[in-house]
Amino acid sequence: MSPVERARDGVARLRAWLAGARPAKGPDLLATRLLMLTVAFTAAVEILILAPSAASFHERWLRDRIQSAELASVGVEALPYSAVEPETAEQLLAIGGVQAVAVSDQGVLRLLLQAPQLPRTPDFIDLRNQGVGARLLDPWRTLVGHPDRSIRVRAAPRYRSGDYIEIVASAEPLKAELRTYLLNTLLLSLVISAAAGGLLYAALAMLVLRPLGRVTRSIERFAEDPHGPTEPPSDRADAIGRVERELARMQTEVRQSLQSRQRLVALGEAVARINHDLRNMLTSAQMASDRLASSADPQVARALPRLERALSRASTLATNVLDYGKSEEPAPERRRVPLKAAVLAAGEDADLDPAGVRLATTIPARAAVQADPDQLHRILVNLMRNARQAILNDPERDGRGRVEVSVRREGETCVVTLADDGPGIPPRLRERLFQPFVTGAKDGTGLGLAIARELAEAHGGELRLLDADGPGATFELRLPD
Repeated sequence: MSPVERARDGVARLRAWLAGARPAKGPDLLATRLLMLTVAFTAAVEILILAPSAASFHERWLRDRIQSAELASVGVEALPYSAVEPETAEQLLAIGGVQAVAVSDQGVLRLLLQAPQLPRTPDFIDLRNQGVGARLLDPWRTLVGHPDRSIRVRAAPRYRSGDYIEIVASAEPLKAELRTYLLNTLLLSLVISAAAGGLLYAALAMLVLRPLGRVTRSIERFAEDPHGPTEPPSDRADAIGRVERELARMQTEVRQSLQSRQRLVALGEAVARINHDLRNMLTSAQMASDRLASSADPQVARALPRLERALSRASTLATNVLDYGKSEEPAPERRRVPLKAAVLAAGEDADLDPAGVRLATTIPARAAVQADPDQLHRILVNLMRNARQAILNDPERDGRGRVEVSVRREGETCVVTLADDGPGIPPRLRERLFQPFVTGAKDGTGLGLAIARELAEAHGGELRLLDADGPGATFELRLPD
């Protein structure tokens, strides 16, 4: 893929991302879900209110019956021999709303007032040590109980001595009053809960839904027209305010990225045309230099090597620019590569010469690594060529130097170290050395190291510059097996 196609593809992917980020139009599901949650929470609050309220009313009703019966029992005991006429007993029981009254004193149970025979065995409730679960369940047992159901209630006396006082009362009056109480409580709590839920929903709509709607509309408008006007963020200090400001910042960065990519498209088209024409010119110049090689003119013979080197550098520059403009390097096809043979072949292609910049190796004969042979060759050639150019550009070296390559194993990692005795890397370039178009050489492109690192990372390894005390530069290539 050419640089122009790469830039166009980047713009298309960015626009596709913006289109995918656009929220789907339709009913506001968030508002609907929020309303449903408000209703559900209101219902839960109703249950939490009704259950303890019913238990409290149920217990209070029973204690009122106990107190009425206790007062009646005091009057009965005041009579001689605690004798009560049947009619008087019925009146006292009717006043207390009970069917029977008994008192336990020092372990002796005395039946003070007794009603006629009951049709069903009463259910027993001891208010002295009743558990929370039983208190909550008793009202609902009363509501669904049999019409002839009675309740035998035991509690500690308040107005007289004794261990406890016990009554038997019909459950029907309690059921009727409990039903009326629950209905009134339900209606009142519904009104209160509805008002509270409505206020809560209105507050959430104002504080959350409205700002989110503004953010959503901003995203939609930006997706439709990234270069159009955008709504400025609010000055809120909460999380939504931060979201609005971050969205505005991201929109600005995306807009700048779109503009930058559009400029890269135009620049890529120009570079592609210039590169194409330049390569044609270089081809013609190389053909002319080949014909000049047969000239007997001594001045031509002296100038010809310089011309060939200049043409070679120009051709390398054009090739590297096009290589770097590719969309992606192909995935490495790993195979077992003998390292010594690979280093020697790379040194030959990097123009290392025993008479000038020579190659020295300390590599075991059987050393090998699992790597893509072509990509490993490109990494080594780029490193060696950079080392050679650095030595040749040093006026104090007179074109002579050495590039030393060594190999060692660290567990499952093969470490290739390449060191030269050139002038080294200037401190100002060390941190940016592997960035494209960063170079310290006058005739370099600044792409060799960037391509080499990209190829090393494609293998799951890394390429880095080691700190060195003396002159020269030392690179370490780590490749996993």
